[in-house]
Amino acid sequence: MDLALERRFPCVADMEKAAQRRMPRFAWDYLAGGLGREASVRRNLAAMEEVALMPRYLADADAPDIGANLFGHRFDAPFAVAPLGLAGLLWPGSELPLAQAARQHKLPYILSTFANTSLEAIRPEGGDHSWFQFYPPNDPAMEDDMVDRARRAGYDVLVVTVDIPASTRRERDIRNGLSIPPVYDLSTIAQVAVRPAWAIGILRNGVPDFANLSPYYPKGSSLAAAAEFVGRVMTGHVTRERFKKIRDAWPGKILVKGVLHPDEAQDYMSLGGDGLIVSNHGGRQLDAAPSAAEVIGEIRARLGPETLLLADGGVRSGLDIARMLALGADFVLIGRAFLFASAAIGHHGGDHVMNVLKAELTATMAQLGCRTVEDLSACRWRPKGKAGESRT
Repeated sequence: MDLALERRFPCVADMEKAAQRRMPRFAWDYLAGGLGREASVRRNLAAMEEVALMPRYLADADAPDIGANLFGHRFDAPFAVAPLGLAGLLWPGSELPLAQAARQHKLPYILSTFANTSLEAIRPEGGDHSWFQFYPPNDPAMEDDMVDRARRAGYDVLVVTVDIPASTRRERDIRNGLSIPPVYDLSTIAQVAVRPAWAIGILRNGVPDFANLSPYYPKGSSLAAAAEFVGRVMTGHVTRERFKKIRDAWPGKILVKGVLHPDEAQDYMSLGGDGLIVSNHGGRQLDAAPSAAEVIGEIRARLGPETLLLADGGVRSGLDIARMLALGADFVLIGRAFLFASAAIGHHGGDHVMNVLKAELTATMAQLGCRTVEDLSACRWRPKGKAGESRT
């Protein structure tokens, strides 16, 4: 670990503060914000802090093993880089370094459909453990081609995201005029002028585009027309029939992302899902949605110990990773923290934050007396008498 970076940025919170100082307001608001009164964003963070873990000191856990198994692979830690839409706009040039860092650390990297780097370009950089997050379009031919592109590029895991059936009204973005391409009016120009590192990044990497969707734009489209096209085709519920069609077409593993209801979780597994990602989309789709931390225990109880459950939302530290695993997750996705690190530090941000999260998780497990990540499931502590529960 770089000692200079360690002193400047010993935790994600420090990277978050530095990122806000280096990003234009319109980019920061998109990254940090939600919608409505942003209660769901706050709920994700608060739910993590509510999870108490009971340490046990009569244990032989001086050197915890934080590795985790998933789909027949051994990963160095039980977390992955979550899909980050518009990452190349929020911090220019951030996607390739994050994929490279994930490969170096033997962690999964999940590329968003709305990334600014194509799935074909990311796959060699992220290596064998690159996954593609797929927003099914409402155009059947486009859907078929995107699934086939991911297969031909060498992706083994398709993350089918089901929780964006319609566009949302994110007030911060409406006020800022955030779009692809960016609208450079007096306000945004003023914001960029005082954030020179971001501006230089745009000059070096070019104006961001929806790289995975650009093959489907009408020929000769302006960037504004292309953005309108994307907004039109990337809507609609993923019905049982649509999901079964994707399942039949995809030869590898499928994870279903955006599940919150236990009944629906059971349905997706019966339709051929290989696992679920319990998520409220970072609090960005429905401001009244529960957090993953609040519902994953019920989903685990309904589906049993053999079902693969991943989760995201409000994870900002190795301690939070341990908390989510103690609640019932097998693996954890982390999104905003990686862009905080990229904006705060640059190309080495992903590597640094991965080192920090690994070190925090190791220290947490040693303190709890857990030799492996599987031991964390026994560490959840519930106050006696609360909601009819007793201490673990």
